[in-house]
Amino acid sequence: MAMEADQKLKLLNLCLLMTISIPALKANIGEHDEVWKLREEEAHRSAKEAYKHDPVNVIDHLNMEVHEALEGANTTRRNLKHKYEGPCEATNPIDRCWRCDPNWEENRQKLADCVLGFGHGTTGGKGGPFYVVTDPSDDDVLNPKPGTLRYAVIQPGPLWIIFAHDMRIKPTEELMVTSDKTIDARGANVHVEGGCQITLQYVRNIIISNLHVRDNIPGNGGLVRDSTTHFGIRTASDGDGISLFGATNVWIDHVSASNCADGLIDVIQGSTAITISNCHFTNHNDVMLFGSSDSYAKDEIMQITLAFNHFGQGLIQRMPRCRYGFFHVVNNDYTHWIMYAIGGSSNPTILSQGNRYIAPPSLVAKEACNRVNTPQSVWSKWNWRSEGDLMVNGATFTESGSPIRNVPKQDVITAKPGTFVTRLTRFSGPLKCIVGQPC
Repeated sequence: MAMEADQKLKLLNLCLLMTISIPALKANIGEHDEVWKLREEEAHRSAKEAYKHDPVNVIDHLNMEVHEALEGANTTRRNLKHKYEGPCEATNPIDRCWRCDPNWEENRQKLADCVLGFGHGTTGGKGGPFYVVTDPSDDDVLNPKPGTLRYAVIQPGPLWIIFAHDMRIKPTEELMVTSDKTIDARGANVHVEGGCQITLQYVRNIIISNLHVRDNIPGNGGLVRDSTTHFGIRTASDGDGISLFGATNVWIDHVSASNCADGLIDVIQGSTAITISNCHFTNHNDVMLFGSSDSYAKDEIMQITLAFNHFGQGLIQRMPRCRYGFFHVVNNDYTHWIMYAIGGSSNPTILSQGNRYIAPPSLVAKEACNRVNTPQSVWSKWNWRSEGDLMVNGATFTESGSPIRNVPKQDVITAKPGTFVTRLTRFSGPLKCIVGQPC
């Protein structure tokens, strides 16, 4: 009875929000109650703990791992227990960490040992039980049905979420994910499509692997459960593919994303310690936004790695568009853009290493970079550097600022050059993993 009374009260509040002109509340939270305030405070603490004061060490570690993977080592620095017989198709160090194991399905949680870059240390649901999604429906966002993805992602504590079979899931409102979760779609063909976005808000330690995300639309908002012990009023959502808001330690790997109403992956409001790897992006305008406002200087804490991704057909701009933070863009394949590949404002630091930039035919779009609405007298001081990038079809990358490293050149671990990108990104997007075989 108490629960029914609480729900009725919140429904009344929702009606008031819809009928009274009030200032828009932040973060799609219609009621910023004590639970959300506590989550926000915890998120700020997590971001400060995860921040790397010497990001060059993170960069050099990833580049060293790439060198070792391409030089044919049978083991990696993550201590594989034995050598695998037969050829392994994995071509970059993240994949080589787990894909050559024919028993990957029995050793699913080994995936959590494989992230590199700023998201290194993200373990998702490792150590927790497995939860099998059996039901693709999403009929009740307030009291989710057991067996659904929405039910799984709000459970407390670490949880490793897998799927019983191929399925298409259409979220009817934002899919609110709680901390310490892995959404692992390996071995199934899982599409989150035609509905509302996956939202990681004021959470930490999330892995998302092997999903197809496409055709997402804005949500209407309303009463949505965001944990087993809390629900609240959400305002309208943007229609992103995956939205990170004050999220820390997130790894998005082998995801395919296309044609959403807003960004495919948006990372804002002090999110940090993030790696986006082995993904495939197509058919979209504003692909990725890292930092939502020139006025939100707290995004200086943002540190993101983009590695081994393929930016493919039908893309226009924002791959990514950055503000304030530190962004390592390494060994990605930019085969299509209409306006530009990488953009930014508010003095972000961008290190582009070993990418391939294939410019479009248009003579006015050969430049891969765009300092958005900023005069040269200002952006000339920003540290945007290109090292080992492969420029094709007249592509250019206008550098600015000073070298990002302050060490002797002989001590620098360089990235593999852009000529290796085809190999490193060969298996971008969701994998067709078969039980009993290397993935």
